[in-house]
Amino acid sequence: MAAGGDHGSPDSYRSPLASRYASPEMCFVFSDRYKFRTWRQLWLWLAEAEQTLGLPITDEQIQEMKSNLENIDFKMAAEEEKRLRHDVMAHVHTFGHCCPKAAGIIHLGATSCYVGDNTDLIILRNALDLLLPKLARVISRLADFAKERASLPTLGFTHFQPAQLTTVGKRCCLWIQDLCMDLQNLKRVRDDLRFRGVKGTTGTQASFLQLFEGDDHKVEQLDKMVTEKAGFKRAFIITGQTYTRKVDIEVLSVLASLGASVHKICTDIRLLANLKEMEEPFEKQQIGSSAMPYKRNPMRSERCCSLARHLMTLVMDPLQTASVQWFERTLDDSANRSVAQGHHIHQVEWRRICLAEAFLTADTILNTLQNISEGLVVYPKVIERRIRQELPFMATENIIMAMVKAGGSRQDCHEKIRVLSQQAASVVKQEGGDNDLIERIQVDAYFSPIHSQLDHLLDPSSFTGRASQQVQRFLEEEVYPLLKPYESVMKVKAELCL
Repeated sequence: MAAGGDHGSPDSYRSPLASRYASPEMCFVFSDRYKFRTWRQLWLWLAEAEQTLGLPITDEQIQEMKSNLENIDFKMAAEEEKRLRHDVMAHVHTFGHCCPKAAGIIHLGATSCYVGDNTDLIILRNALDLLLPKLARVISRLADFAKERASLPTLGFTHFQPAQLTTVGKRCCLWIQDLCMDLQNLKRVRDDLRFRGVKGTTGTQASFLQLFEGDDHKVEQLDKMVTEKAGFKRAFIITGQTYTRKVDIEVLSVLASLGASVHKICTDIRLLANLKEMEEPFEKQQIGSSAMPYKRNPMRSERCCSLARHLMTLVMDPLQTASVQWFERTLDDSANRSVAQGHHIHQVEWRRICLAEAFLTADTILNTLQNISEGLVVYPKVIERRIRQELPFMATENIIMAMVKAGGSRQDCHEKIRVLSQQAASVVKQEGGDNDLIERIQVDAYFSPIHSQLDHLLDPSSFTGRASQQVQRFLEEEVYPLLKPYESVMKVKAELCL
């Protein structure tokens, strides 16, 4: 058997996140091509900065590197890595093969983590940049939904038991509020990312200090110049061989929190689908069950919940890895971490799995949730029927107050309604009938002073409090301002994968 499978073959395992679910753009960010092209870009930036600061690097060498950034011979790199047992040096040699004049200055003064960790940080930044507008679009679609149904009464549930009425739009705002917190946290983590920079083997910059003959200022300038070329506002002042793995905890914690939000939202949708009050989009030729043709399973919401659970578990990897990074670093921060596939025997193994999987999973979840939010279907008649079943019990306090205003005794009225309520509940629970409490009140002479008020007392909109006003204020004050930076990408529709 080969050491590694043919990932394009039906005879080899392929991650469904890449082959089935995640978007092409997110898959590309975590691809070998993007990773190794970024390594070459980092070597170019280092050489340019070293030349600017006076090292004997020629324009011809710089131009040769520039011309070969995309010219990656993956077969040669694989052969070199098999021979050298070191992925970074394999690519140094492969790059040098197509840049013979520059071969001697590629990776000058650097350690493997110069390309490895800095590339990871670039990829994390770019992956977050892909997620942010997708999350903003989900929020925008749900905001449209909430605004349109801000005043539509619906039965509220606490403990999944009937509770006071709310509105469909207000309930949706509970979802939106959580996602807004996730959007803010994603943006914060993205903006807080710092470059590892040019730090050398154990982070002391000793090799670069030697290259510049003890010129401390030039070493500082080198670090700053490469950081700026990479598009980062700042770099870590202190590193070991790697950037602190606390960064991975920060990033995956935010993604895990997003997973929790999505799981709650999609669970609500699944429960509402069972109640037949709301459904996710269902295509004309979609099959819900191979055995039961009538089924309309909430498969998109189920997919989101399933993947969200996976996303939430991934944060355990960086938590445990950061806790065992002995001294300047150990080499078990490996197989479950790296942001791209690779074959380095000793290093960056754990990150090859959990970071990439976290982003591909989050990407899939947001693509799917956007598709759901663009096609949610509400069934007002079903909602109204359920309200009619429960509202009579909820209206009893209003009926008592109305009787007192009409001159009745609160205690007498309470006892009358208690008896009638028990009779009505028996019809519902033991006979499977409808709630007939109001009909019983209508034919009871005791309640004749308020018979003309019953329709008003049972108007569902009078039981929803300030729900519609809360929706309007929430959207205007908190949601729309948060979405403003993403206005240019709001029209993009979700493309649902398999």
